[in-house]
Amino acid sequence: MAKTWQEKLNDKKPPKLQVLEKSMAGVPIGGTLFFPTPLVVKEFMDNIPKGKSVPFAQMRQQIAQAHKGDGSCPLTTSTSARIVAEAAWEEIEKGKEPDLVTPFWRAIEPSSSIAKKLACGVEFIEAMRSQEEIA
Repeated sequence: MAKTWQEKLNDKKPPKLQVLEKSMAGVPIGGTLFFPTPLVVKEFMDNIPKGKSVPFAQMRQQIAQAHKGDGSCPLTTSTSARIVAEAAWEEIEKGKEPDLVTPFWRAIEPSSSIAKKLACGVEFIEAMRSQEEIA
C-alpha cells in the first residue's frame, strides 16, 4: 500500500550534509551540499510570516546555511517541498483551516513546476497568496 503524504512527511530519515567530489547545484568541488528532509523544509515554511513569501532559491540557500551547507540539493528540496504541500493539503481536505497548516503557498510560487503538480492546484496557491496580499 502506498504511503500517505503525512507518512512521507514524517519519515524518520535524517538530513544529510555531503562534501562534493564534483561541482553540483552551484556548489564547487570540496563544498558541502545539504540534502534536507521534508520536516526540515516544513519547519522553514512554518516560519515564513503571514503576508510574506520566500523565493524557492532563497529558501534553498537559507536552509543550507542553517545546516552549515554551501547549498542545498535542488531535487531533494523540491521533492521535500511537494511532500510538505501535499501533506498540508490532505489536512485541509479533512477540514482543517488553511491558517492551521504549513503555509506552503508562501514558498511555492504559482508559476513553478512544483505548483502545477500539486493536488490543490495552482488556483489554491493563487487564492491564498491573494488573500495574504502576496504579489
